[in-house]
Amino acid sequence: MLDIFLSIVSIVAFLPLFLIMAAVIRRDSPGPIFYVQDRLGYQGKIFKAYKFRTMTHAPRNSDHEVMPGDPELTRAGAFFRRFKLDELAQLINVLRGEMSVIGPRPALPRQLAEYDANGRKRLQVKPGLSGLAQIRGNIYLSWPERWVYDAEYVDRCSLGLDLWIIWRTIAVAVRGEEKFLVRPDGKKD
Repeated sequence: MLDIFLSIVSIVAFLPLFLIMAAVIRRDSPGPIFYVQDRLGYQGKIFKAYKFRTMTHAPRNSDHEVMPGDPELTRAGAFFRRFKLDELAQLINVLRGEMSVIGPRPALPRQLAEYDANGRKRLQVKPGLSGLAQIRGNIYLSWPERWVYDAEYVDRCSLGLDLWIIWRTIAVAVRGEEKFLVRPDGKKD
């Protein structure tokens, strides 16, 4: 219920921003406003995840990690990704009950075959807009490193931890993921 309440309040609060983002996406490059992709949800159920489109509308291999400076990013898309604004469209998924505000990020279905024990553990909770791996380096971590943090989240899941992750997510969005990189072995790069 808290996820549904937060998603409704957030959608209403961010509606003016969403309208501006939609207009900027349309002006920046041809194609749809949203990027929709199959993702793994709770218990491995596949659902359609929404994001504001940040890349050109051209056929691509969706399996590579999109890093800052990727040539397929649009100008607006690079800005939206830097500040995590593209992922706010997933509030729709939270409202629909497919995602939670906090939890492991939803993975591509093909990754299921690559999961180790930590990766499989992440399927015990709904995926989230942000999670423990996202506040500890996200794209700068390998998938197995992210899965360690996802499993830790499943083991420690609590309202207090969720509130802390929300707070840290804001800091990450403002300062950048690379500034918060901490590998599961405790090393900082």
